[in-house]
Amino acid sequence: MRSIRVLMLALLASLAAVLPGLAAPQSRIWYPANAYPQLTLPGGREQVVRSMLNITRPMQFGDFVWDEKHIPAGPLWVRIDLSRQILSVFRDGHEIGSTVILYGAGGKPSPTGSFSILEKNPDYYSRSYDAPMPYMLRLTKDGVAIHGSNVRKGWATHGCIGVPLDFARLLFAVARKGDPVVILADDRQEPR
Repeated sequence: MRSIRVLMLALLASLAAVLPGLAAPQSRIWYPANAYPQLTLPGGREQVVRSMLNITRPMQFGDFVWDEKHIPAGPLWVRIDLSRQILSVFRDGHEIGSTVILYGAGGKPSPTGSFSILEKNPDYYSRSYDAPMPYMLRLTKDGVAIHGSNVRKGWATHGCIGVPLDFARLLFAVARKGDPVVILADDRQEPR
């Protein structure tokens, strides 16, 4: 039975190479041009989504997905959903990265709304908190940033958005000063 399954998978893989439309499972969900979904952002703005990463299982703390293969150059923007603790990176309407985040809690909540990247620094060190903030992308003049962190369950930041270090490195490489970042409020009733 197992050998038949292996044989069938090999046959499908070889057919996918020669028959258009028959392909291996997709790592991306592509939307037809006449049916692009739109994400509503603060202030009523909308962003078109041309494709999404096909994430088939719930991500855990420290997990991320990054796939920019076959995605054209274009404007980049970042969507941070505090309710779901997820950060998504979009380029030209295509999601190229997604990760579980840490964010501010207690007396130091993360701000919400629309921002733009004000500064980039790969080796930033916070004097206020005596802590490294690798691959820092500053969002506010008072120091809130997206940066590499040890993303673990139950941990929080002092208002910043913490992402896994390897994801922070990838995001830092594609992000530019002025790129928009949207942070959506945590609307959950229960504590995280």
